[in-house]
Amino acid sequence: MTLKKITNFRSLGGYQNAHGQMVKDGLIFRSGQLFELEDDQSHYLGQTLGIKHIVDMRSDDERTEFPDTVWEGADYAVLDILKDATANNASLGRMITEKGNVHENMLATYEQLALSDSAKTGYRQFIQGLLRPNEPTIFHCFAGKDRTGVGAALILKILDVSEQDIMADYLQTNAERTVANEEILAGLKERGFTDQQLKSIGEALKVDADYLRRYFQVIDQQFGPFQQYLREGLKLSAGEIAQFRDLYLQK
Repeated sequence: MTLKKITNFRSLGGYQNAHGQMVKDGLIFRSGQLFELEDDQSHYLGQTLGIKHIVDMRSDDERTEFPDTVWEGADYAVLDILKDATANNASLGRMITEKGNVHENMLATYEQLALSDSAKTGYRQFIQGLLRPNEPTIFHCFAGKDRTGVGAALILKILDVSEQDIMADYLQTNAERTVANEEILAGLKERGFTDQQLKSIGEALKVDADYLRRYFQVIDQQFGPFQQYLREGLKLSAGEIAQFRDLYLQK
């Protein structure tokens, strides 16, 4: 029996950083939401990959409507990254109801991912929660593209992976979500959504290099160098950053 693919699922391992070190594989995984996983999918994550920790970056409403499947032996933590953001366009409901230009709305969301208190607190706690040796973790939001995409970019940036590889991982989401996005749009069409609505939602379901660039531009404008953002924005200590690199980079 072939394992059904988990939407937007992949490891963050295997990248080589600026110093020739490889990011360890099999320890940090990203995905879309873990709603209604099949038994063999849960077995694959929990037993084959040995994932011990689930980090859910979604809102209360998202978690209520689409609760995660939690397998035996895994713990489950919630980090509502955009809880107090003034512009949260990252959930499906918001994508459907939001008025205006999708591209501009998403750029505003990425500014919130850099500056909102819930994002800074959530990403700090996320990085601190990863300071455990040899305990695989999976993290996700709804689509695994924005809140998750920034979380993945943060990890790879801390590990000194190149901007090119960070962006490639980020943009891979568009290929990984092709089938899931088509299913979402087909379901909405059956419910009577107009072609213009479907076009806007289809755009919102994709990532764009402009979005991640805006995130890092805002960090640069507000904090200066990335290391300063880690210290002043995320309140991570030099010791925590050193420990993180020690845990996730091959010697």
